Amino acid sequence: MIFKKLNRVILGGMLSVAVLGATAQTTETAPSNPNVRLGQKALIDGDFKAAAAHLQKALPAEAGDPDVMYMLAYSQYQVGDYKKALESFSKVVQLRPDHESAYYYRGKANNMLAVQTDVKVTSTNREKMLNAAIADYTKAIELNTGDVKYYQNRGIAYRDLGILRGTPGTANYDKAIATEAYDKSIADFEQVLAMNPGKKDIQTEIKKAKIYRDNLK
Repeated sequence: MIFKKLNRVILGGMLSVAVLGATAQTTETAPSNPNVRLGQKALIDGDFKAAAAHLQKALPAEAGDPDVMYMLAYSQYQVGDYKKALESFSKVVQLRPDHESAYYYRGKANNMLAVQTDVKVTSTNREKMLNAAIADYTKAIELNTGDVKYYQNRGIAYRDLGILRGTPGTANYDKAIATEAYDKSIADFEQVLAMNPGKKDIQTEIKKAKIYRDNLK
């Protein structure tokens, strides 16, 4: 029953395999911490706000459990609390340096923060976040070369870096860096097509990246 419930939880896509595994493992071991139990149930039900609140209350007692920290980080990410999610995912990779999904979502959190337009962030900090996202996607790829979403999201991060460094009139404009970023973006998108031929959205992304690159001033 638990796996049927988990498989119905959708918010921008299926719950990740790591969340499924962590939640299932926590369920099987019947956690003694009531806040972990409540957080786990809320996560299964798709109530990420409640899950984050309950799992936060489980700290610091459960701060050394990578499964609990991952569920907390994932819940924080899903409600858009990207800064807290970054901290929690960082704790996960400290506890489990081979946790590819934690690198992936930490990369996504940094990428989301880097491109937010309603928050005042310097171009320098946006670039740092994009480079951090790229590094995390690269680490995830090193841990699992067969997951297409790692290449796709790294391609997006490189594209965003190209846009950031290739916008004329900005203090950090650099045509060479922007060109390199677009080239790497295209290479990642082409890798996605090699793994999943015929993806129209990726074909479009390649065309857009080439136009952006070729029109740099």
